[in-house]
Amino acid sequence: MKTKTLYLNILCFLLMQNAFGQISGKLVTTDGKPLVFANVLLVKAADTSVVKNAQTNAKGIYRIEDIAAGTYKLRLSSVGYQTWDSPVFGINARTANKNFGTTIMQETTRQLGEVVIKASKPLYQQRPDGMVVNVESSLMTKGSSALQVLERSPGVVIDHRNNSINLNGKSGVMVMMDGKLMRIPMDQVMNMLSGMSAANIEKIELLSTPPAGYDAEGSAGIINIVTKKNKKQGTNGSFSATGGYGWGEKGTASFNLAHNTTNVNLYGFYTFSHDRTYTDLFITSTQNMPFLGGNVAVVFNSHTKRVQNDHNANIGADIKLGSKTTLSGNITYNSSNADYTTTNHALYNVLPDSLLTYDGLNTSQNSWNNLVSSVGIDQQINTGEKLSFDADYIYYHNDNPSQVQTTFVNKHGQVAGTNDSLNSPQQRGFAVTTIKVGVAKVDYTKQLSTKLKLETGIKGTYTTSSSSSGLESLLDNVWVKRTESANQIYMKEGIGAAYASFNSQISTSMNLTVGARYEYSYTDMDDPNTGKSLVNRKLGVLFPSILFSKKLSENAELQFSYSKRISRPTYNDLASYVGYSDPTAVYTGNPFLKPTITNNIKLGYNYRDYSFSLLYSRDDNPIARYQLSTGPSKDLLYISPQNLSYQSNFTFQVNLPFKINNWWDMTYSFTSGLSQFKGSGYSVFPFQKSYFIYTSNFNESFKLPKKYSLELSGWYNSQWYNGTTKIDGLGSLNAGIKKELNNNGGSFQLSVADILRSIRVHVHYGTLTQEPFNIKSYVDVRTESSKFPIIKLTYSKSFGSTRASGQAKQGAGDERDRLRKD
Repeated sequence: MKTKTLYLNILCFLLMQNAFGQISGKLVTTDGKPLVFANVLLVKAADTSVVKNAQTNAKGIYRIEDIAAGTYKLRLSSVGYQTWDSPVFGINARTANKNFGTTIMQETTRQLGEVVIKASKPLYQQRPDGMVVNVESSLMTKGSSALQVLERSPGVVIDHRNNSINLNGKSGVMVMMDGKLMRIPMDQVMNMLSGMSAANIEKIELLSTPPAGYDAEGSAGIINIVTKKNKKQGTNGSFSATGGYGWGEKGTASFNLAHNTTNVNLYGFYTFSHDRTYTDLFITSTQNMPFLGGNVAVVFNSHTKRVQNDHNANIGADIKLGSKTTLSGNITYNSSNADYTTTNHALYNVLPDSLLTYDGLNTSQNSWNNLVSSVGIDQQINTGEKLSFDADYIYYHNDNPSQVQTTFVNKHGQVAGTNDSLNSPQQRGFAVTTIKVGVAKVDYTKQLSTKLKLETGIKGTYTTSSSSSGLESLLDNVWVKRTESANQIYMKEGIGAAYASFNSQISTSMNLTVGARYEYSYTDMDDPNTGKSLVNRKLGVLFPSILFSKKLSENAELQFSYSKRISRPTYNDLASYVGYSDPTAVYTGNPFLKPTITNNIKLGYNYRDYSFSLLYSRDDNPIARYQLSTGPSKDLLYISPQNLSYQSNFTFQVNLPFKINNWWDMTYSFTSGLSQFKGSGYSVFPFQKSYFIYTSNFNESFKLPKKYSLELSGWYNSQWYNGTTKIDGLGSLNAGIKKELNNNGGSFQLSVADILRSIRVHVHYGTLTQEPFNIKSYVDVRTESSKFPIIKLTYSKSFGSTRASGQAKQGAGDERDRLRKD
């Protein structure tokens, strides 16, 4: 009996020592509103060391679970509010759960002057249709460009060599700015983002399965860049200045101003950026090139210097015409001027004993202007019923003249080739493109019942594009136009769309959105010189979409989404032209390209701020750009876009934020999976490849004494394929330190990008399958930071009033991308 009592006492003791409990409660402000993102710390009563931590959710509720038996205190804090400490309490077998009820947080009585109080958000947030990157939550934002911030986002791969953006291992991404598709060539999209200050960005939405309200364009999904909208009443704004150096000087100046009243909101910003940079290109290759006499071993070196100046301006207004009517207008202007100087040197060792030497100097200027004007009106018909009309006009112009001076000689110094070929000693090129786009859309929403909402609308887009490009050779002191390289195209395209979407709140924990979008498009491309029709294509497709979410508990949620999407060939993809590469190769388009049809599925699970997702996609006829093939001239290599047969991706994505204590936060994001594709038709032999892909991102932020803060961040992308081309993995490590000045004196931030000098792009041709002319090449692209990290110093300051106000909707819906200029 005593033995049984002893065992029972020991068991009770062990259970008490290993007892797990939980605490919960709610924080509100003095006016009863939930206090979100407040810090909740569980500390030991003896030494106040942190045991666990949490943050309040959107309802101000917090919960900490799995607390071991012991004696504790609870500490609650938030910026702008007095810290609250609880009395000492215990967690044991008798008192395993403790609810602190509602705690009213008192505002600090110290005068804060013009300091802006802002609750921090998690760097990454998962949604049923994708992921949100809260750019303002990263120190590296200031001093960075929009393109650099995008490159540090989970699942995003920036291909600087081919001017493309991949999302979750797939090409075919469309980029939006404030819900408008950027209908300018992709290389100019990247140029614009590289010249845009990230300080003007609020968040980036990575939408892998957008709902029916979005355009169906973009087989890999949509990247929506949301700029900041100042919501404070009165006149207020901010300015920043950045200076930096890598291989050359860099500078950015940005100014943001807003004036908000009850009925009128006026806003605008201007950014100027300057960048002097360079790129080195090294190629070793073997090939059987008849033009050069047979088997050839090639060593090619290229050095490009670029000086680029960008101007970005925006001005807009939201005007309340009445209690139910809001008028919006917005004008955005972007311009860029880049001067390029490229020196090329190549040795062609024609086996067994001939040697050809090629030297070239290429100078070019790329100037473009882009104007987007928008007008919209929102009419609140009744409670839960709204009608919106939006219209956009887009104008884009690009001028890209170039001059090429070359020498191509044999080992005896004699000129190789004939004087009337593409290896003429002097050549000049021209490329002029003008694009005009008109967009109009009407959206209607109605709350049919307390649990059912209807969204429907129609949209029309009409685009005209004219382009002229070609090469001229200097022969006997006369510039002669190369007819095989001349290209003049006039294109018109129309896209009509209609969509409907039903959102049902099935229960308090379950939400379902089902929608469908129908798009009909026609594309007509003509040669104005001959009147010949180059492309005449009509296509009508239905694009269904499903979004489902189920709240499993207060902290857990299950999500499912499906969408069907399309990537139409861009206008330059379809155009038949010849662009000079070197004496043995030219760039061209492919009028026989088919559109890509994609089915995307996503299954997600969120637990608190942690998120886990499984994604599957199947692409039919995916477009791979810069593929090697033969063409009309059998002696030349043609570099052009081609259709693959299919591509399938199965990936797993995880986002893990950790709050170590009140001064140390970390976030880790991983995407990995299997990719498979197959191609035939343009290559020497059919090919197929299955390979493992992964990307990783991390961010570590530290709040230091005396208003200092520190951030370390990095990313790595594994190897991937663009058709038959293999690209090795690469990554970057970055750091930044920030100092907030007293009395609203602004802040200084020092950032260092690519600390390890690791951004070098390695490309392989001929490793997957036999290329035309049996080409086997290794390409080494060395960016500026591979020689020395890029260091930038930024000063920024906010000014004006601090009273918050509502902000009306800006501009139209979705428009502006699908053009490329390769």
